[in-house]
Amino acid sequence: MESEKVVPTDRELKGLELSGQVTVDLIQHAQESDAADRLLTIRQALKKYKKAVFWAMLLSTALIMEGYDVVIITSFYGQTQFTDRFGVVDKKTGKKLIPPAWQSGLSNSALVGQLAGLLANAWTQDHFGCRPTMMFFMAWMAVAIFIPFFAPSLPVLAFGEAMCGVSWGVFQTLTTTYACEVVPVVLRPYVTAYVCMCWGAGILLSSGVVRAVAGVNGDLGWRLPFAIQWVWPVPLFIAAFLAPESPWNAVRRDKLDVAKKSLMRLRQDTPDKEREVEATLAYLRYVTELEKAETESASFIECFRGTNLRRTEINCVVWATQILCGNAILGYSVVFLEAAGFSELQAFDVNISLSACYIIGGIICWFLFPHVGRATIYMSGNAFMFCCLIVIGGLGWADGKSAQLAIGILLVISTLCNMITTGPACYPIVAETPSGRLRYKTISIGRFTYNLTGIFSNSVTPRMLSALSWNWGAKSGLFYAGTNLLCNIWCWYRLPETKDRSFGEIDLLFENRVPARKFRSTKVDPSYES
Repeated sequence: MESEKVVPTDRELKGLELSGQVTVDLIQHAQESDAADRLLTIRQALKKYKKAVFWAMLLSTALIMEGYDVVIITSFYGQTQFTDRFGVVDKKTGKKLIPPAWQSGLSNSALVGQLAGLLANAWTQDHFGCRPTMMFFMAWMAVAIFIPFFAPSLPVLAFGEAMCGVSWGVFQTLTTTYACEVVPVVLRPYVTAYVCMCWGAGILLSSGVVRAVAGVNGDLGWRLPFAIQWVWPVPLFIAAFLAPESPWNAVRRDKLDVAKKSLMRLRQDTPDKEREVEATLAYLRYVTELEKAETESASFIECFRGTNLRRTEINCVVWATQILCGNAILGYSVVFLEAAGFSELQAFDVNISLSACYIIGGIICWFLFPHVGRATIYMSGNAFMFCCLIVIGGLGWADGKSAQLAIGILLVISTLCNMITTGPACYPIVAETPSGRLRYKTISIGRFTYNLTGIFSNSVTPRMLSALSWNWGAKSGLFYAGTNLLCNIWCWYRLPETKDRSFGEIDLLFENRVPARKFRSTKVDPSYES
């Protein structure tokens, strides 16, 4: 198939020149900067931008806290110490259980807090920058942890989860946008996928902690895991204080001196460093002016107008698919495994294996990124998980140890597959598809959709699994096989391929309304000249 070619329109270029902020010289510098970085190999880029990679990865560790608590609260539903303190007696078995309504309430309270955090992040990053935003909400987090730690009842615990959720909502988008904005195109998928690995590291840590306190009697069995969260805020507050600001963020706020200082800190010392920084700064200003011509007011309303509506749609569905592909079951893995017939300790042991997949899968995905497109990785993972969910659901009608073992093995395999493909591939997709001026807002809207989808899944999944409600057990896999299939059909027709594309090229492809299936083959004129 013959490739199509896209160039900026005359209206765009003339509008930029009339603004008085972008000149022909700046555009030429922008071309040089973009072309030089796109010729770098991964090894050369790591050498040149190792400082940028360091800061991106360091600040991304904030996501460990969210991954830690999101799963630890669901693990408590299968923990004896927690159910003895807050549960009600099941008349059939005589055991204490957390009612499905409270399981939904506790899980959803954190998501409601995250919704508030997402809105706060979109505003604070645009007005104050990445670093001040992260420092403020790290301090918020340190104070909020006191509430669930000392919670005397489920309502207070739910309030504490909501307060902690505000800071998690901020970290969800801040870490992704910061990581993708401080490194060149060739390194972008690795640092954004690392964000997903940090989330998985939190899940692994929570699984190990819950298993470690299984023998601790009384309230300490569930309070100690909450206390461990105090390890993070102070060192990450210091890291944010010392980190360079995102140069993209600084340019969008017209802080050119801050942007230049950050660029000087983010790359290695070379004889041509000063000239390279000037060229990069010119490129940032150039792309920002291009985006201003498209979305001058840069408000939330602009995310739903023109070509930005398509970008927002992609962000929302890609985020929602993270849950609807079958991850909702993985979030309730301990309760799911117990409902399938595993003992409490067996469920905790398998859960550790599931959580380890988040780290192993992320590393394997790094080796796929140079060779396979993001959309291909994303859809392939969904398709494989669909097959696993069908088999898991079918085993819901089988009895015996063999069926239990098969369910446990399939959960581990599907989790590993998810974390090699769909999980990490999501992050570069959602970071690359929005326009720069609307990036924080678009990702926040997408993550907002993710949390709303999480509220839905947290409302129905406990009822599917609980003996006090629908009691579907492993048959729940069939429900999420259906949602997985719908999401993958959408991906086939609507998800564009952004591999090896600069932000400027992606802007032009969307501006010229190139269909998703032609994103890979369409050539963008690198000259940026009319």
